[in-house]
Amino acid sequence: MKPFLDWSPLVVFFLIFKLFGIYWATASLMVTCTLVLFAHRCSAGSFKTTHLITVAVVLALGAATLLLHDKRFIQWKPTVLLALTAVAFLGSMVIGRQPLARRLLESVFKEPLDISARAWLFINILWVGWFALLAAANIYVARNFAESAWVNFKVFGISAAMLLFMIPQVLWLNSRVRAAESGAAPP
Repeated sequence: MKPFLDWSPLVVFFLIFKLFGIYWATASLMVTCTLVLFAHRCSAGSFKTTHLITVAVVLALGAATLLLHDKRFIQWKPTVLLALTAVAFLGSMVIGRQPLARRLLESVFKEPLDISARAWLFINILWVGWFALLAAANIYVARNFAESAWVNFKVFGISAAMLLFMIPQVLWLNSRVRAAESGAAPP
């Protein structure tokens, strides 16, 4: 159920865009993100920080898009969220006891990982750069391509890019679990 909730705003945005255009899709995104926020609150008992930030950005940029009838505001939404994510990863290197990449990726594995603090910092910096690159790519596509190309990039391109970015890391981390389990020296 959770993955369905997390992906529902993107799916609804895409379907409504294909049927009715960018302004209806923007309104549906605003409603769907808000519903996801409250659905998570009802099921988990608390608000999720990422949902709160997403809803704030979506409502602000979505309202500007609809009130000013200017699609550029909603096209900035992925850039704003990706840039904020890059800043969060960067800030986690100084605030908190572990970089955000470590907290995120270590939580996926039940076994301890044999990775140095320096390696975690490097991985975290990769995440900062990746999110910043995607933020810039979103604006580039929004400014230089047709609206439908931007929607496809937003829905499929960013999602595929994140998956391609994460797969090698998960595979590498998985090899570090085996090294820790077998007692062998890591490669």
